[in-house]
Amino acid sequence: MAELQNDRFLRACRKQKVDRTPIWIMRQAGRYLPEYRAVRAKADFLTMCKTPELAAEVTIQPIDILGTDAAIIFSDILVIPEAMGMFLEMNEGIGPVFPKPIRSENDYKELKDADPSKDLKYVLDAVE
Repeated sequence: MAELQNDRFLRACRKQKVDRTPIWIMRQAGRYLPEYRAVRAKADFLTMCKTPELAAEVTIQPIDILGTDAAIIFSDILVIPEAMGMFLEMNEGIGPVFPKPIRSENDYKELKDADPSKDLKYVLDAVE
C-alpha cells in the first residue's frame, strides 16, 4: 500500500490539531471532471465500479485535480444487493433498475449470503 501523504482528514477524525478543516466532496468523482468523462467514455458505470484499476483511477482524480484531503472509493451501494444475487441494470437516462425486485418473503429468502472477500473483491482491490 502506498505511503500516506496527507493525513489531515484522519487527524481531524481523531480530534487532533489540523492546520485547516479537511475537505472532500460528496460524489467527488463525477461528470463535472473532464478526466472522469474521459474514463467514462471507455466503460459503462458498472464496469468502472467492477474494474479495480478504473475505480481507483477515478477515486484518485479529485485528490490530484482538486486537492481534496480524502478519497471516496468509486463504487455504488447497489453492488451489494447484486452480490446477493439480484440482477442490476444501469439504464441510461433512468438509473439503476432491479428487473426482479424483492416483492415477497420468498424473494428475500432467495437472496444469497454474499462473501465480500469474493463477491465484492473488486471493491477491496480498488481500495488497495
